[in-house]
Amino acid sequence: MKHPDQFDLFQAPLFPTRSPSAQIDIRRFRAKLKRAMAQAIRECPHDRPTIAARMAQYLGLETLSKTTLDAYTAESKETHDISLIRFKAFVRATNANWLWDLVVSEDGLIMLEGDEARLAEIARLQQEQRELANELRTLRAIPVNIKRRGSSL
Repeated sequence: MKHPDQFDLFQAPLFPTRSPSAQIDIRRFRAKLKRAMAQAIRECPHDRPTIAARMAQYLGLETLSKTTLDAYTAESKETHDISLIRFKAFVRATNANWLWDLVVSEDGLIMLEGDEARLAEIARLQQEQRELANELRTLRAIPVNIKRRGSSL
């Protein structure tokens, strides 16, 4: 059994610490997003026409063509960027919530899903608790001299 303070060099952290990128490389981000969306389609149990139909339903449209969906995922189509509203419908249609994390990662952010946010809040409160305990320990380390007042005998 390993000691709790011993780190595993091969285990990646579940919630990595991120720093924002100094610059926004739009071309690189566009290509990365299009590749990730194409991966989401490959991993989705629905085919492209079904995904497009599901997106249309979420967007309140009569139809959304498979061709439009293909343009959103084709790296060669630099003029066909997906809007945020359509991206949200795409994520829902493919059930690829991990795409949100990909979108915010270069800004130093991480997406927490469901109870993960509560877990993060628990960790924050535990850290605050440790800091208060350290402060109390420091204060208790110095003897308190109490002077008696008011009694003159």
